[in-house]
Amino acid sequence: MRRPLNPLPWLSELPVSRQMFLAALAGLITSLGLAPIGLWPIALLALACIYLMMLAAQSRRSAAFIGWAAGTGYFSLALVWIVEPFMVDPWRHAWMAPFALFFMSAGLALFWGAAAGFAHGRGRLAFIGALALAELARAHLLTGFPWAMLGYLWSESPMALYAAYIGPHGLTLLALITAVSLATRPARLPLTGYLPLLAVFAALAAAPLLQKDTSAPPDAPYVRLIQPNAPQHQKWDPAFVPIFFERQLEFTRLPSYLAERKDKRPDLIIWPETAVPWTLGRAETALDMISDAAGDVPVVLGIQRFDGPRLYNSLVLLSPAGQVATVYDKHHLVPFGEYIPYGDWLARFGIRGFAAQEGDGYSAGADPKPIDIEGVGRFTPLICYEAIFPAYSAAFNKTATHLLQITNDAWFGEVSGPQQHLSQTRMRAIEQGIPLIRAANTGISAMIDAQGRVLASIPLGTAGFIDAPLPERLPPTLYSQTGDWSALALILVLLATSWQRTRTKRSHHTKSR
Repeated sequence: MRRPLNPLPWLSELPVSRQMFLAALAGLITSLGLAPIGLWPIALLALACIYLMMLAAQSRRSAAFIGWAAGTGYFSLALVWIVEPFMVDPWRHAWMAPFALFFMSAGLALFWGAAAGFAHGRGRLAFIGALALAELARAHLLTGFPWAMLGYLWSESPMALYAAYIGPHGLTLLALITAVSLATRPARLPLTGYLPLLAVFAALAAAPLLQKDTSAPPDAPYVRLIQPNAPQHQKWDPAFVPIFFERQLEFTRLPSYLAERKDKRPDLIIWPETAVPWTLGRAETALDMISDAAGDVPVVLGIQRFDGPRLYNSLVLLSPAGQVATVYDKHHLVPFGEYIPYGDWLARFGIRGFAAQEGDGYSAGADPKPIDIEGVGRFTPLICYEAIFPAYSAAFNKTATHLLQITNDAWFGEVSGPQQHLSQTRMRAIEQGIPLIRAANTGISAMIDAQGRVLASIPLGTAGFIDAPLPERLPPTLYSQTGDWSALALILVLLATSWQRTRTKRSHHTKSR
């Protein structure tokens, strides 16, 4: 029988405030496993320390506070990029940045605090199951925010390939099992006690065997990705608007720099999110200019459009004839960034300043629909934020040939935000076994194969374009067919087993008295 190892017996004697400080520090170190740093071995050790700290808690309440502190530390570094939007107009908004970061981090950490409080005194399985359930819950509740999930600690490691089988929440379970195994020693059966850890090492060693050939066939269509590099503080400035627009036109006109593509046009050209600075109803001249620059090549571009008073963040397919062939409206908007939750409901009571139906913020579009481009493929459209939700990438898994994301990561600055967004986008390709095309305003634009490998890219903060062949998709993955249900089932099994063990122990204790 195994028993938990607490190598820090002095921890229980510290005031709870000091324990919380150490937990916050361990949480901060755990976030170093995420992109762009990717120190996942260090992150897993720090996560093991968090488990030991919760183990040393003297009460359920103390465990909850320690879990909350650890989560606050984790999210405060993982989400540090959220201060960047406040720096677009620093004289007006910079003072709000630290408050936004703290309240966002502290709010998300409540999920960790609740999990730690629940798991206190119930053993390892309860800790693993409760924290995994907390991560799954925050990915779905209150519109969901699955950014920086614990499963992404593996995103910069070979273990990321297992997302095709167990998905992001399965990877979260794997991270927690690894951390708990690192913090636990067996009492009598050393080899048996370390089996979970040995299994993880075996999976890590076997990960290269999962790699498959997804190279583009000789007759693969070529796609051109346009990256204008329009900083957010200049993007809508009337003095810079024509500069960025002409830059994109020029990149659209230019011949390919690839020797094998000399005198050949790409088969598809993609501009990033809100690349056209005029709304669709007033962009006829601009669309004609884009069509002329593209020649007989279809163009996918980001643009805003009005439907009555409602404003939409849209993706448009411009046909070779210069006609708007398809319009897709972003349907999962960023709360408080693109709209105010319940704004339309508040309008019923005369509070119309937050209502999308009154033209304040964006309105959500209808459910996603595939985009068919003759001679190129069938695409699942994703606009910016939507790419962090695994379910949207699975919308047309059986028929889609590629995922297509347009985004404007200029809001995220040039440090961790764009790198994390790219990392999570790569996970969508692995999960579904479908290549992903990504056009970003300031970067990172990339062609990503069905196993998450970046085949071609434009660096962050660089203006330019790339021509890249479309790699082939893989057969539907296990995760694409089961979704998160398998991870949820395993979480419930862990919690049920833990509950049964706790109940049995209490029963034996009662009989022995």
